[in-house]
Amino acid sequence: MSKLFATIKREFMEMLPPTIFFFVILHIVAIIRALMTQGTGITLPTSASVSIAALVLGKSVLLANMLPFVNRFPRRPLLWNVGWRTLIYTLVALLVHYLEHLYDYWKEAPGLVAANHKLLAEFNWAHFWAIQILLITLIFNYCVFAELARVIGADKLRAMFFGPMPRKPPEQVVG
Repeated sequence: MSKLFATIKREFMEMLPPTIFFFVILHIVAIIRALMTQGTGITLPTSASVSIAALVLGKSVLLANMLPFVNRFPRRPLLWNVGWRTLIYTLVALLVHYLEHLYDYWKEAPGLVAANHKLLAEFNWAHFWAIQILLITLIFNYCVFAELARVIGADKLRAMFFGPMPRKPPEQVVG
């Protein structure tokens, strides 16, 4: 049972940084969307749906990081992996963003195909791409910090930003 608990704890700790990051940036995006669409009657996501999306994206990052092709350029300059991961995470974000809007149209349309057709015909694509540009920029920043943490270590990166961290007591081996 303790091995299962240790695995769950490890995965939770790995999922926590991207989830917090996406929680913050998705709320920023929601605020920007609210400001961009004020007075248009467009419905916006609630904080609960943004939080769920952050959890989904946090778990998606964890799962994507397990794929063998994610760390495709480990011996090249960091920009290669940053660019590669940014592309992968951006494609996921693009899909989630599109599906979010498709769902809104699906609620009013008789079927999924009709909803997709209506979305393609009526949607404000300038707003969609403005949000995507913002997401790409924020995802790029996340990937830069994730790669730095991978190369120099999370503790050293944390110490570089916030000052020296208190030393951890040595772990005791229980036999």
